[in-house]
Amino acid sequence: MKKSLPSLARPSAAAFVTQAMASSVIAAVSFGHLLNDMMQSLLLSIYPILKSSYALSFAQLGWLTLAYQLTASLLQPVAGWYADRRAVPYSLPAGTLFTATGVMILAIGHAYALLLIGACLLGVGSSVFHPESSRVTRLAAGDQPGLAQSLFQVGGNAGSALGPLCAAIVVTRWGQRSLLAFAAVTLLSAVALWHVGGWYKHRLAMKPRAVVVGSAPAGGLSRRLRVRGIWILLVLIFSKYAYTATLTSYYTFYLIDRFHLSLSEAQVRLFVFLAALACGTLLGGPLGDRFGRDRVIRFSVFGALPLTLLLPYANLYWNGPLTVAIGLVMAASFPAIVVFGQELLPGRVGTVSGLLFGFAFGAASLSAALMGRVADAVGVGPVYAIGAFLPLLGAVTLFLPNPEAGPEHGVSRRVSAFATSRRVSK
Repeated sequence: MKKSLPSLARPSAAAFVTQAMASSVIAAVSFGHLLNDMMQSLLLSIYPILKSSYALSFAQLGWLTLAYQLTASLLQPVAGWYADRRAVPYSLPAGTLFTATGVMILAIGHAYALLLIGACLLGVGSSVFHPESSRVTRLAAGDQPGLAQSLFQVGGNAGSALGPLCAAIVVTRWGQRSLLAFAAVTLLSAVALWHVGGWYKHRLAMKPRAVVVGSAPAGGLSRRLRVRGIWILLVLIFSKYAYTATLTSYYTFYLIDRFHLSLSEAQVRLFVFLAALACGTLLGGPLGDRFGRDRVIRFSVFGALPLTLLLPYANLYWNGPLTVAIGLVMAASFPAIVVFGQELLPGRVGTVSGLLFGFAFGAASLSAALMGRVADAVGVGPVYAIGAFLPLLGAVTLFLPNPEAGPEHGVSRRVSAFATSRRVSK
């Protein structure tokens, strides 16, 4: 009997259908992320309107940011931990509806306490949405987790960028109650995410749980090195999100105060910066898949620092290019950070995602509140001179372990190689 030759047939039609379905799931989750984060970014975008309508101080605006982001930061790790133990497929549309409720309260709120409640509900929606959606993205990613994570995150960044633009076009013209129209838009997201929840539930029924929630192995790294790697990622996230929160929370006030721009002009410039964050996020994941996530992370740290140091001293002409470059470089690392963390702790996608996303929100909230105090005391300008040094904390990325390099890794591996070369030369 003749031996059959190896099959060179093209992938089956079923494989194409499965890949197309996974791509549509990633697209739907990214679209939901876009609408979810667009609603949340409206809070920052309407700060000038709230400040004038309710006679709020910068510190009170900082507390609004704290209420929103601290709620999200505290609940997200818990939601991720729970999702790793018991998946909740339909939590995605539920998170979006929490966000819609928060926006509605912001639209009709007539007191500062109601604004705080609305901000807290935005945080709850974020904490419910992000960990489970990150798990779904990882499940549908196949062998390109960085690209899938970028597509997921760029939806959120695009939504954050659209928020100020929508505020400039709609809210500044028709007032605070026009936010009700944006809350209605979230119904589109809820419908799309309901179908994603059905797909996710079907996959859970088809595959063992270990396969569904697993991720790439972490090489030969010990538990101590993995935990140290997570701590380093948290420090890096703090440096990045503390800076970006400072920039986004008070950027419109900075432009109006220093360069005498109108509110609409300042919000358009904020949109440009947030759009740069979205583009950087889209690039960061595929670059991490191709060149290594640790390299992308280190480039983001040391590439952004000179730019942030220059920004407080730039004139209006250079302010735009510098903020665009900062957004592109700083945002490129976050998809790599999330996938890197998932690879350090395989099988805990929800926990890692909830921890990283939650800590990002917490870092942003605390820095926004503290910088609000600084702005009240000495003005908005010094806030950017002080915050410019925050990316310097990211230098700890030199000590990141490499999941693919075994026990010797990072700086220790390079120091060992240098010492060996010195002994040989002698």
